[in-house]
Amino acid sequence: MSRSYPAAPLVGVGVVIFNEKKQVVLVKRGNEPKKGLWAIPGGNVELGEQVSETAIREVKEECNIDIELKDLLGVVDLILKDKDGKVQYHYILIDYLAQYRSGLLKPGSDVLEAEWYFQHQLEKLDIPEVTLKILEKAFKLI
Repeated sequence: MSRSYPAAPLVGVGVVIFNEKKQVVLVKRGNEPKKGLWAIPGGNVELGEQVSETAIREVKEECNIDIELKDLLGVVDLILKDKDGKVQYHYILIDYLAQYRSGLLKPGSDVLEAEWYFQHQLEKLDIPEVTLKILEKAFKLI
């Protein structure tokens, strides 16, 4: 199914990952939607894959690290329309909270950069509003 102008909503997973210093992993997106903006790692659920498996797989592919899923943070609708009002992107995003376990953080597939950030550093980054809301919720839980 096409990501842009889909026939039905796509299901995606996002993961807010913290280390022992209470830093969070953010990735600079390499693809639309929101290309070039900072976001949490994640991606689309594949046919036959559980959402928890998607979360672990996408983090490994995008960040080269291993995680332990801790909790479900929430479910978010992301609907972006083009200049004519037609739905260009429609995602149902399932967001998890996770703990870093091992591996050297480095950008992988679909991302331009991957970095650890403290909460006070986030204000300097170009982060979509939907991502900021999930990050705020996650920082309150750790």
